[in-house]
Amino acid sequence: MSGITLVNQVKASKFLSGMLQPVANAFVNAAGYRKLGLRYDDVLREETDIIREAINRLPDNEGYERVYRMKVAFQYSLSHTIATKENTLKPEDDIRYLTPVIDEVAAEFAEREDFNNIKSYSK
Repeated sequence: MSGITLVNQVKASKFLSGMLQPVANAFVNAAGYRKLGLRYDDVLREETDIIREAINRLPDNEGYERVYRMKVAFQYSLSHTIATKENTLKPEDDIRYLTPVIDEVAAEFAEREDFNNIKSYSK
């Protein structure tokens, strides 16, 4: 998960964060995953090796809760409904449980790649 990011600069600037926070909130509401009871980390693509490994490293109870949230969201999707007001995920409950694990796994994968690409200069 590398790339250029301006997150720290935006968070440090009251002007930028004040200007971009309503846009970010509107984007999250438009995405609609909270209306299905999902967290942000539940909608990440599982096709990459890093995310697959991070999901495997989750504690059992967190993994079970993740699967349950996905099954409930799938049921809402099949019935063409959304969660009731009390079942909709609140912004304060939308915690990033998988992102720290993804960062850790990405660092390990990068370290492994660097180690595998070490050039040997023996005579």
